[in-house]
Amino acid sequence: MNRPMPQLSPDAPMAESIERQPFYHDGMRELQDRFDGRRVADGLEKHRLHFEFWEQDRKLIEEARFFFIATSYKDNVDCSMRSGDPGFVKIAGPDTLEYPEYDGNNMYRTLGNIHRNPSVGLLFVRLDGKTFRTRIRGKATIHDTAETLARHHGAKLVVRVKCEIFPNCPRYVPDLIGAAAAVPANPFVPRPGYEPPPPEWKSRDYLKDVLSKYDPHRKREE
Repeated sequence: MNRPMPQLSPDAPMAESIERQPFYHDGMRELQDRFDGRRVADGLEKHRLHFEFWEQDRKLIEEARFFFIATSYKDNVDCSMRSGDPGFVKIAGPDTLEYPEYDGNNMYRTLGNIHRNPSVGLLFVRLDGKTFRTRIRGKATIHDTAETLARHHGAKLVVRVKCEIFPNCPRYVPDLIGAAAAVPANPFVPRPGYEPPPPEWKSRDYLKDVLSKYDPHRKREE
């Protein structure tokens, strides 16, 4: 990258306050007023917005196999998903989480946006039709110290997010789990003593000969 990645000082307290923006901007307020929703919106902000994880947040995050992340830089807006085994997202402080960036497709759309604009939105949701969602507005930093990487097996980088948390009811969340007692492990997730197979796209004619020199599957083939 052309400039140093934004990082927190190793000595900075995890719960150090961040500059908080108003929960609602003018556009949100205009629609709240148009549809007579300001009183409800204010009540939800007062009673549901919080700045340290509740127990239900911790449980959902620590058991998550995936979450969605939205990033932007100017007109470059992106929404992506991160996934891993339960526990791949770690609670690192009262208002802070971190997750690993595994081997990817070299586009760096999420990390590139964070590299220029640390504002992110995260959504944790269990698709069981009954569990509250956890929505997060936060500030992200990118980390590559040996100590941080050691906490996340297989990580190329680690992203740390200081969070403002807002839970949503599961009213419109579909039940895609049903009676399934177990979800099969994802074969592409790095684990100690296990080498994930290469994804199909790395063997495509227009990509297989131009893989990054750091790509673990290119190294394996040479």
